[in-house]
Amino acid sequence: MWLWQASLLAGSNVRGMAMRAMQLIAYDTDLQLSTVDVPEPAAGEVIIHVAACGLNFADTLMIKGSYQEKPRLPATLGLELAGTVSAVGTGVTGFAVGTRVAAYAGGGGLADYAAVPAKLCVTIPDKMPFTDAAGFLIAYGTSHLALHDRARMQKGERLLVLGASGGVGLTAVELGHLMGAEVIACARGAQKLKLCKKMGADHLIDSDTDDIRDRVKALGGADVVYDPIGGEQFTAAMRACNPGARLLPLGFASGKVAPIPANILLVKNMSVLGLYIGGYAKLNPKALTDSFDTLIGWYNEGRIAPHVSHVLPLEDANAGLDLLRRRQATGKVVIAVN
Repeated sequence: MWLWQASLLAGSNVRGMAMRAMQLIAYDTDLQLSTVDVPEPAAGEVIIHVAACGLNFADTLMIKGSYQEKPRLPATLGLELAGTVSAVGTGVTGFAVGTRVAAYAGGGGLADYAAVPAKLCVTIPDKMPFTDAAGFLIAYGTSHLALHDRARMQKGERLLVLGASGGVGLTAVELGHLMGAEVIACARGAQKLKLCKKMGADHLIDSDTDDIRDRVKALGGADVVYDPIGGEQFTAAMRACNPGARLLPLGFASGKVAPIPANILLVKNMSVLGLYIGGYAKLNPKALTDSFDTLIGWYNEGRIAPHVSHVLPLEDANAGLDLLRRRQATGKVVIAVN
């Protein structure tokens, strides 16, 4: 009997049993549904029975072999996940079998079970669906760390969010509004901008038809720029910044990395502050989990509400990744694993 068909209780002995995993076998090819061994916890790890896994644009770059961290093949992808602890390794405290958790795993989420360092896990409330939790950590964590820790954005500042209808962009709009910023949302098309308005945007820019630089300058210029797009949009946003502005390059969904003229930074006393949330797992894991705890607290208080646009079964993970490649998703794409 397949493990996922067995309705096994959390904490059951799964040693030597098999599970499903969506694996990258060769770069620049579709993921393949494979059968692999259920992992066992190393010291400091927990095994999570995966309920759901959030997809990210970084997954598409890993498949191409162009991500900053290149996985060794065959590799099970899936950076963030949510589920129930089914086994605990030596030295782990704070998590017991049966605990509902979410984790920034860095990989392995597109499988029935995943081994994750306990220091990268957070407990999630009973009222939080696994599909919300699985798409929560990277999108909200990136935006919270970027706006709060890196840019140190203040109430009343003007925040420009590029790619505002995407998975991370929508959370930046929502958190920016929550933190008291005047939010300018830039996205493609009226329907996506309508969603940005619903999430708290004060001003809307259509990147297909509007001149970003002119529109932002007409609104008074940007104090903080949140940019997962890169390329020409980054350049336009930079030229619409106020003196003392902070620019946050978070990704390059356009496929282009814009040059950054040092003379403009000098004359306007501007700062460019990179953020790679995966780096926090090694650089400062406590900052990562502290941010997650803050965000889950806001979720409990009803101050933030994740927007999941698509939920697909494990075998349709490739279709979910295509939605991200074509920029057809608004909010998060989540894979329901179990």
